[in-house]
Amino acid sequence: MLSRSIFRQYDIRGVVARDLTEAGAEAIGRGMAALLEERREPKKVVVGRDNRPSGSGLRDALIRGLRTGGVNVTDIGVVPTPALYWALHHLRVGCGIQITGSHNPPEFNGMKISVGGQSLHGDALQHLFELASRVEAPEADAPAHASARPAGGALVKRGVLDAYVDDLVARIGPVPTFRGRPLQIAVDCGNGAGALVAERFFKRLGVGVTLLFGDSDGTFPNHHPDPTVLENLQDLIATVRRERCDFGIGFDGDADRIGLVDGAGQVVWGDYLLLLYARDVLQRSGQREPIIFDVKCSQALPDAITAAGGTPVMWKTGHSLIKEKMRELGAPVAGEMSGHMFFSEGFLGHDDAIYAAGRLCRIAAGAGRSVTEMLADVPAFVSTPEIRVDCDDARKFEVVTQAVAHFRGQREVVDVDGARVLYGDGWGLVRASNTQPILVLRFEARSRERLHQIRDDFASWLATQGVAVPELAGLG
Repeated sequence: MLSRSIFRQYDIRGVVARDLTEAGAEAIGRGMAALLEERREPKKVVVGRDNRPSGSGLRDALIRGLRTGGVNVTDIGVVPTPALYWALHHLRVGCGIQITGSHNPPEFNGMKISVGGQSLHGDALQHLFELASRVEAPEADAPAHASARPAGGALVKRGVLDAYVDDLVARIGPVPTFRGRPLQIAVDCGNGAGALVAERFFKRLGVGVTLLFGDSDGTFPNHHPDPTVLENLQDLIATVRRERCDFGIGFDGDADRIGLVDGAGQVVWGDYLLLLYARDVLQRSGQREPIIFDVKCSQALPDAITAAGGTPVMWKTGHSLIKEKMRELGAPVAGEMSGHMFFSEGFLGHDDAIYAAGRLCRIAAGAGRSVTEMLADVPAFVSTPEIRVDCDDARKFEVVTQAVAHFRGQREVVDVDGARVLYGDGWGLVRASNTQPILVLRFEARSRERLHQIRDDFASWLATQGVAVPELAGLG
């Protein structure tokens, strides 16, 4: 039976063979065929997948369902998620499905879906669940291969990675020398799908690169590919310091999120990285263009965007939601604390960590200043990275609703996505993850002492909800 729980706010995601089965993937394919027919969209779909071992069987089942529904499929193979988005423009197809578990552990997989050039999310994903659930499930003893049932749609296999790299290199342009020499960076692919293109991309830009975990292996044998977690950045930090690199870049499993370490080995979180991109755009535009960021970002970001002549816009977390807001406002750049970076100025409007890394190389080399120097004028706040605490999917949204009610009786609360509680000299955030059974917390303040006080205020209330918040030793 197809599980509703895997149809989340902005993608499909679950544990393979338990929540997300091959039979379920086939049903999703048939449901997509019905959805395209409802919307009167052309029955053409591009399918890609990341390098997780479970992706092969899910791809075959998904394609089987699509073709049975009369959809013509172009299979572009194993690619980073942004290469799937790019292929929709390159191949002039409005619908695409990337099979990916993103930054989740190896036992997970999922799907990110675009229809009519826009990400499918929210109520539209729930409607897809309803359509897929109406599909008669195949018999249990039916052969699990493409010839088991007649297919109405055609299947074409097409490689896109060479053309994808060519286009990104052309958009970035040659990276200038940095202080009279080629820029030197370290890049940690985390054995994810970014490993398929990273080394050749940076070499084509003229950037010297020390590559870590550059073999594509979806079991992730070295460390989990999530650059928002400090533990996963330790190899990158050590390499940057040892090799005296100008900075280090980390990719998540499907290369749509970027992590950054400066030349001293200090982590630069996504909100400060977004500021580098925003300043670069705003110095050219000369207008008060909107720059979109999610609720987890530092107060330093909107303050600096305003100072640079932009208009800061705080919005909900989630790649689909950010892209939608970006189109609505015509924003040239947007980003999330988690490292999703979106560009419409000079690019196609979606999140691409490989393109973002190349753009950062161009910015740093063109400025002739290190990342640290470019951010030296930004006021220093004491903050934590994202803190993730377990909370059942069935409870997490109710906890957030109660948090809004509780804290609103005491302080100003921004509830655009969760509860961002303003303390005057700092803030605390609790929001429900849309991809995992967790609550996401973050705290920021003017001093370390105040940071701990805000954390303790949250922890005391969350304890009444049965949620334990870790101590902040070593953070902030």
